[in-house]
Amino acid sequence: MIAKTCALSLFLSIAATNPSGSAAFLSTRSAIGHHASTDRLPFQLDAKKKIFIDGEAGTTGLQVRDRLAGREDLEIISIADELRKDAGERKRLINEADCVILCLPDDASKEAASWVENDRTVLIDASTAFRVDDDWTYGFPELSKSQKEEIKSSKRISNPGCYPTGFIALIRPLVDAGLIAPDAPLTVNAVSGYSGGGKGLIEIYESDDHEPWGAYGYSMVRIGVSSTIHQFIGFCIDR
Repeated sequence: MIAKTCALSLFLSIAATNPSGSAAFLSTRSAIGHHASTDRLPFQLDAKKKIFIDGEAGTTGLQVRDRLAGREDLEIISIADELRKDAGERKRLINEADCVILCLPDDASKEAASWVENDRTVLIDASTAFRVDDDWTYGFPELSKSQKEEIKSSKRISNPGCYPTGFIALIRPLVDAGLIAPDAPLTVNAVSGYSGGGKGLIEIYESDDHEPWGAYGYSMVRIGVSSTIHQFIGFCIDR
């Protein structure tokens, strides 16, 4: 969970400097002169970028909000508690925001992403819904020399995920250096913290009586697992 929220905070910092939208948020006091009228300027002086966390009340949403709370250059806009499941209000806030962080299950993220009706709002998705979608930028700036710039200019950024981040960060440099063949057969055994399992699993592992470790998600069915794995392999080689 910490890896996920740190990554999301980094993506937001990068996305907030998006060249295609940054001009609208620059102070123009030094450029316009003290006699010039600002009434017709297409931007506001010293305006803060609006951030909407869709799913703010969840485990990830709460941590993302906490990490952004100290940012004086951002304005967090929140939905009223009684309207959290109101599709119309969520859609309104999504289109009002400059950047939306989707902290939702996969299907809900896909639905929310479809509600964007402008070419300005940046989406950062915390689920796996768009992780290897060709129309979204894989949110791992250290992936290659060009990846950070791609994230800066993107309007759709996917969270790379904790396990893939660990694997790619280890293997990609070795592939680039020629120390591991791109088609080398590799296996990774990994264990994560319990917070990734959501509120239910957090409650279990923060109680007095629990197992030292365990597995979860046995009933989960991932569609297209094979193609997803091949996409991750692609991130480990020069595409």
